[in-house]
Amino acid sequence: MMKGNFTLPGEAGHEKLTLELAKRWGADVIRDSDGTKLSEEILRAGYDIYSTICPIREHNDWIRQNPRARQQTFLCTAPRTAGSPRLIVRLMDGFFKEQFEINDSAAAMKYWQVYDRTTDTLVDRDRWHYDADEGTIVIHTVPWRQYTASFLAWRVWEEISMYNHTTNNWDKEHLMQLNPYLPDCREYLENWLKDWCAANPDTNVVRFTSLFYNFAWIWGSNARNRHLFTDWASYDFTVCPEALDDFAKKYGYALCAEDFVRQGKYNATHRVPTQKKRDWMDFCGGFVRDIGKGLIDIVHGAGKKAYVFYDDSWVGMEPYNGHFEEFGFDGLIKCVFSGYEVRLCADVPVPMREIRFHPYLFPVGLGGAATFSPGGQPGQDALDYWITARRALLRAKIERCGLGGYLSLTQGYPDFIQAMDTILDEFRQIAALHDTGAPMTLKPRVGILHAWGKLRTWTLSGHFHETDRHTLIHVLESLSGMPFDVEFLSFDDVRGGVPKNINVIINAGAAGDAWSGGEHWGDADLIEALTCWVHNGGVFMGIGEPSAYPGRHSFLRMAHVLGVDIDNGERACHGRWQFETEPIPSLVPDGAHIAPRADVVLTDGEAMVLAAHEGTPTITLNMAGRRGGVGIYLSNFAYGAENTRLLMNLILYATSWNTITDGISDNPNVECAVFPHTVVFANNAATPQRAECTIGDKTYSAQMPPFGMQCLNMNRI
Repeated sequence: MMKGNFTLPGEAGHEKLTLELAKRWGADVIRDSDGTKLSEEILRAGYDIYSTICPIREHNDWIRQNPRARQQTFLCTAPRTAGSPRLIVRLMDGFFKEQFEINDSAAAMKYWQVYDRTTDTLVDRDRWHYDADEGTIVIHTVPWRQYTASFLAWRVWEEISMYNHTTNNWDKEHLMQLNPYLPDCREYLENWLKDWCAANPDTNVVRFTSLFYNFAWIWGSNARNRHLFTDWASYDFTVCPEALDDFAKKYGYALCAEDFVRQGKYNATHRVPTQKKRDWMDFCGGFVRDIGKGLIDIVHGAGKKAYVFYDDSWVGMEPYNGHFEEFGFDGLIKCVFSGYEVRLCADVPVPMREIRFHPYLFPVGLGGAATFSPGGQPGQDALDYWITARRALLRAKIERCGLGGYLSLTQGYPDFIQAMDTILDEFRQIAALHDTGAPMTLKPRVGILHAWGKLRTWTLSGHFHETDRHTLIHVLESLSGMPFDVEFLSFDDVRGGVPKNINVIINAGAAGDAWSGGEHWGDADLIEALTCWVHNGGVFMGIGEPSAYPGRHSFLRMAHVLGVDIDNGERACHGRWQFETEPIPSLVPDGAHIAPRADVVLTDGEAMVLAAHEGTPTITLNMAGRRGGVGIYLSNFAYGAENTRLLMNLILYATSWNTITDGISDNPNVECAVFPHTVVFANNAATPQRAECTIGDKTYSAQMPPFGMQCLNMNRI
């Protein structure tokens, strides 16, 4: 086994285990975890030390003396139906009272709002009043309409601390979070960090668990719906009256509660962003970079490196907003459940990137299933996560890897120890291969088109297990291990013409969401630009409800290119084109499955139906234009070995590169990556597999055990 490039969590009281596993796994760094300490024996063992800090928590004493320093958010009550001209709404009903408290200060209340949701109109301020003793709003209503109240609330329990408490059954003080937007908070925080650096001389790397504002995570009071709203890329937790006031001065207009709660749906990343949201993101990004760079300068001044773990906080440090390098971070750490998360990490402009493997060393996983507890199978879990990450690692380099959590939990789980032996060995082999040169890519360049563009490169919002129902995340997971260059495009990027280096555009989502595009498809200039591009040889692939926009002659605005449309009930009296399926040999692999939807119809009968279900097309191909342009439609898409191969086949066929098979495995369960002197076969299946691939005039073959990986030196065969 090669050594190095691995960060191991240590734990005081378990020195023997820590040092044994550090040696076995070739660790060069030992870190602490939330709630753990490193003993002198570990600190003096000759390893570099990562120390974890979360700059916004661990300040309860100071916050109690300065309660206005707590962070806040807007909350929106559930709609209530008025049965009489007077409605009483309890503001905290349904919310987790250990997480929130009402902020009824005068500065906050000027931003409170009451809405008539039946008409979606603002209720005049003189038609409602607040009862502070009862924590209620009394509204003078129009009977039988629905109403909501939106108000500012203090967040009194930091969400990651809250999660760790409930997951690990901690009996500790609830941590609050400090709001560094306030000048006195910033001054306190800078002085605290200087003192911390001086008190931790053994620390080589300061790992910021996050910066200042967590992703939005609103908990409910009812265990049947504990997580009312979760968005890992949200800015909902950034508000305070002082920031809102300053925003109005800078941008020339004021934001209100409705701009954040948006009909009670909040500013979820899956919604098409408004200009107001983009302005608020820009505003937050500016002060987060300013404050963050100041803290990083303190760390550097103390002779230490600064890394950031950005899973808990995106706000202000979006990795692809063009400003990330301004922080001056020395490294970035990303936990990964999947291949697309590896790709997200790999392209961030920072000197060092480290992925944190799952499962975390917690008794239960994020979904609540047993992990390092009775009934858990952490070894199998680790391999399952590794297989998805390995696909992407073979396409993009990551310098380091590590684990997180409580090392003592590994005792009694030899399957996990053995799984990590394999994972670390393969990770280091792959990293070494990247040092020999970049892996081979095939010519078609794929563009992913959605409302966020580059800002949401290789992600939607959250981990795979949280975004699983969104079609596009399955597409990204498949693409993360494919030999294609992938670029992320906004609608503004293509309105004036598709970039010349793009061969294929994929638009996948549900009608109205940010991924399909919603209101952007009402723009005729956009339709013209994409239609012209396809007629000149481009490939437009739509999945689900691509280009959906109601109220026009077609529900899918690109129906004329795709050759199919979706009948949302308006064409119930119209005839439907009859068709015969026309399978193309070897294009749709055995086992590939695209879930049907009954509302897909052919527009003019010209599209080839490659697959169908009970008389409804599921995969179609439409020749559009005289220069080889193609429209492809899939009614759905779910990640899997056969569907991944189907997607690759469609891209190659539509771009006329299907005759080039260099570096492509003949077995969908096995993928190949071709480095300058090495071809790598990776078996993604839980059964033994055999595969071949051709490179130039040579054919290479491999026989692999379940989940196995084989590297062949092309110079020796």
